[in-house]
Amino acid sequence: MAAQGSEPVSGRAARRRPSEGRGAGFAALAVRLGMEEGEGRDLLAEALTHQSAASRPGDSNQRLEFLGDRVLGLVVAEELSRLHPEESESLLAPRLNQLVRREACAESAARLDLGEHLRMARSEVMTGGKRKLTLLADAMEAVIAAVYLARGLDAARDFVLDLWAPLFDAQGSPPQDSKTRLQEWAQARALPPPFYDLSERDGPDHAPHFTISARLSDGRSASGRGASKRAAEQSAAAALLNLLRAGDAPS
Repeated sequence: MAAQGSEPVSGRAARRRPSEGRGAGFAALAVRLGMEEGEGRDLLAEALTHQSAASRPGDSNQRLEFLGDRVLGLVVAEELSRLHPEESESLLAPRLNQLVRREACAESAARLDLGEHLRMARSEVMTGGKRKLTLLADAMEAVIAAVYLARGLDAARDFVLDLWAPLFDAQGSPPQDSKTRLQEWAQARALPPPFYDLSERDGPDHAPHFTISARLSDGRSASGRGASKRAAEQSAAAALLNLLRAGDAPS
């Protein structure tokens, strides 16, 4: 007799394991990550399941993405502290932001060819879902969480540092983002900090795009787009800086 509150054996047997039905490419990826058996294989399959293909809300990679974002941040922050012991938090922060942003995650996902292994609805595939920056970045963070849960923090650290090595190597001087440069430009001319206004939000909930306007107190402005508000603000600040350097920013 089944214990009270437990799921009947027939129910468990009827439910497909997340890794069932995956092809040879998935199997090769699982072996590469040391997650070819049992729970590790199922976690990897969950990490590569977009919500459009999930049979139940909890079967997609969203919860793993949430966890993976934190694991990535911890590993990168720890490594930056080790690599740059002489730098203050104000210099380490932009380094961290550059290495954990969506673009960096998507670039690392491409090295693993994660897009080819993403399971999603046909409609999502037809609109280029396997190549979307946001979905690749989400999947990358979810895979990091899967490695962490299946193999522990040390394995997750090794995985991230190996995959992110080209991005660490590419960092020279501490990066200064466009918003910081624009604010310094304004301060040097005794102007208040720039204003950022959301102009438009479009696209589906899982892959939105934002249009944001960066505006100085004297009325000069420019717009930018991005897959997150932060990315759109950076794009807008960069666009306004370019206009200011050219001397033709609209007012």
